[in-house]
Amino acid sequence: MIITKRSIPRRTVLRGFGTMLALPLLDSMIPALSAVAKTAAKAKSRLGIVYVPHGAVMDKWTPVTDGALELSPILQPLAAFKDRLVVITGLDNRPALALQGEPAGGHGRIGAAFLTGVHAKPTEGADFRAGISIDQIAAARLGNETELASLELGLESTDLAGACDVGFSCAYVNTLSWRSPTTPLPMENNPRTVFERLFGDSASTDSSARRARIQSDRSLLDSVTEKIADLQRGLGSPDRVKLTEYLDAVRDIERRIQKAEGQSARELPALNAPSGSIPSSFEEYAKVMLDLQVLAYQTDLTRVITFMIGKELSNRTYPEIGVPDPHHPLSHHQNDPQKLEKLSRVQTLHMGLLAYYLEKLAATPDGDGTILDNLVLLYGSGMGDSNMHDPRNLPLLIAGGGAGQIRGGRHLRYPKETPLTNLYTAMLEKVGVPVERIGDSTGALDMLSGV
Repeated sequence: MIITKRSIPRRTVLRGFGTMLALPLLDSMIPALSAVAKTAAKAKSRLGIVYVPHGAVMDKWTPVTDGALELSPILQPLAAFKDRLVVITGLDNRPALALQGEPAGGHGRIGAAFLTGVHAKPTEGADFRAGISIDQIAAARLGNETELASLELGLESTDLAGACDVGFSCAYVNTLSWRSPTTPLPMENNPRTVFERLFGDSASTDSSARRARIQSDRSLLDSVTEKIADLQRGLGSPDRVKLTEYLDAVRDIERRIQKAEGQSARELPALNAPSGSIPSSFEEYAKVMLDLQVLAYQTDLTRVITFMIGKELSNRTYPEIGVPDPHHPLSHHQNDPQKLEKLSRVQTLHMGLLAYYLEKLAATPDGDGTILDNLVLLYGSGMGDSNMHDPRNLPLLIAGGGAGQIRGGRHLRYPKETPLTNLYTAMLEKVGVPVERIGDSTGALDMLSGV
């Protein structure tokens, strides 16, 4: 970071045509030789969660050796980030196990317990009850310094009404985030809506007004062009480069969303995909949503993001990789070699998306490092063996440096019955949100930092 004599406010935004364009941290926002400079330069802790449904093919996912990390076949797409990963095995989420006499639906219990460590109340009605999720525990503290306390995003439609699993409300399946034991937060799955939440739209939220704005063919950046030019003239060379890269990323995402909206009127083949103006390609859809998350971190609009690549009971198909089978039925593989091979392909595809995300985070400057340096990112699923709906021995990994607190390149295997929530206690400590207990936790995991 270059400390300059000229300073512009950290919260500077550019406004125009009903939009608000937040800016990334620039060197010119750091006053020269001041206490404010020291505060601004301090790494900002961030928490991210990326969830995949239906467990993993554990013998293809789990590293063979403990200690120094040797990537398994499914983890191979992460080879470039091997030294930034801590793979964790052996943890259990016992609150997701069925109690005697409860309904059969395992996916509802798994979704509700994953980030809360609390056994969900069996109900198909509106009287659902779980616990407070760790992202919302973090958001209550970290959100005091950002415009948005948290973002909850997904790649599938998430209607919270009715029953989705035997004996369990859709609320338990369609979200991971719970603001309170009785308040589930919906996961937004439309890129345009996320874009407008980050950068604003017209003053009206009416759908017809929003369509008129889209059809006007004026981009967010077009509406603030003059102000961008004025700002750039007063910046040093490093800041101009940083701002140009950021604006290019914003324009690229907007272009991709507009392209998807332009295609949405065309008749498409029947796919198990969300409705709306969403890219027809699953991989492109996922990458747009991941890029939006990078921008949200980059502009410090939020420091907490929860992202569901798929929800429990997901029936998404993956014909682009030769897997036309719906994901959920395929996950009941009964040890069929062909089904296990297809599941491995799906999980490797998901891992490739994580690699894409990590590459973007690692390429985005943040203070004296990158966003990945300052992030604690959990990637995992709420079950291990999907054939048995077993919420024990979960496939989990931590990516990111945690602002210098996490040493990567390791596989940590914990004893049976170690609570998943012990990992969460340690993660929250790393982002500056210490807690005494989460759900069924018995203490913070040791060895997470390794220093």
